[in-house]
Amino acid sequence: MRALPRSPLVPRLAWLPAICAAVALAAGCASTQRAQPYDSKEWLQTGANRTANLALRDNLLSVKRVQLSLYRRNPREWRKWASSADDAIQRTWDAISHDQPLPQLQGATGIDAIRLAFETGPRPYEGDRVAALVVGWAALLKQANGNTWEQTMLDGVNAENSFRAARNFEISLWLIGSRTGPDGQPLLLATEISDRGRNLVADRELSKVVARLDLLAAQADEKYRRAALDFSQNWLLGSLGPFFSMLPRN
Repeated sequence: MRALPRSPLVPRLAWLPAICAAVALAAGCASTQRAQPYDSKEWLQTGANRTANLALRDNLLSVKRVQLSLYRRNPREWRKWASSADDAIQRTWDAISHDQPLPQLQGATGIDAIRLAFETGPRPYEGDRVAALVVGWAALLKQANGNTWEQTMLDGVNAENSFRAARNFEISLWLIGSRTGPDGQPLLLATEISDRGRNLVADRELSKVVARLDLLAAQADEKYRRAALDFSQNWLLGSLGPFFSMLPRN
C-alpha cells in the first residue's frame, strides 16, 4: 500500500505542545511579578477603588525613589536631623503614616510644606528641605485619593484635587531645577547630565506621578459624566430589550 504524503504541517504541529508550554510558563512568570494575594478589604472596593489604590501605591513608591535620589545628591539635608539617609527616610514616612507632622515643619503640610522647602528669605527654612517636599507630596496624594490611604466603595478620587496635585507636582519639579539660594547655588541638586553620568530620577519619577494623577482625574470626571448615560442605557435595554429580541434578523 502506498503511503500517504506527509503534510508539511506535521513537523510544525509537533512543536505545538512545547510552544504552548513555553508561552504558558512565560505568562505565568509575568503575571506573578505584580500579582498579589486577595485581601479581605478588596471585597469593599470597586474596580475604580482598586485602580486608585494601585495608582497611589505606585505614586508613593515614586516619591520614595525621588527622596533617596535627592538625599544622595544633597546629603546636607538628612544630616540636619538624622544619622543617615535611610534613617531620615524612615522617620519621614513614620510621621506620614501615623499622621504626625514633623516638628521642623511646625504643622505645615501639603502645598504649605512644599513652599517651605524652597523658602530662602527673609527667614530661610533651616530644616530638611527634602523631607518637607516629601511630606507635602504625600499629603497631596492622600487628598487626591479621597483623603484616605486606601479607598473603599464609600470613597472615590476627587477629580479637582487630583488635577491640582498633578499641577503642584509639575511646579515642584520646576522649582527643584530652578530655585537657587542667596549664593546662587541650587537649593537641591537633582537632574544631572554630564561626563560623570546621567541622573534623571526626579524628572522620570515625578513625571510618572503627574501622568497617573491626570489619568485618575480624567477617570473620576468621566465616571460622573457616564452615570446618566449608563442609567439610560440600562433602562432602555431593560424596557425594550424583549421587543428588540423579537425582531427578525437577517
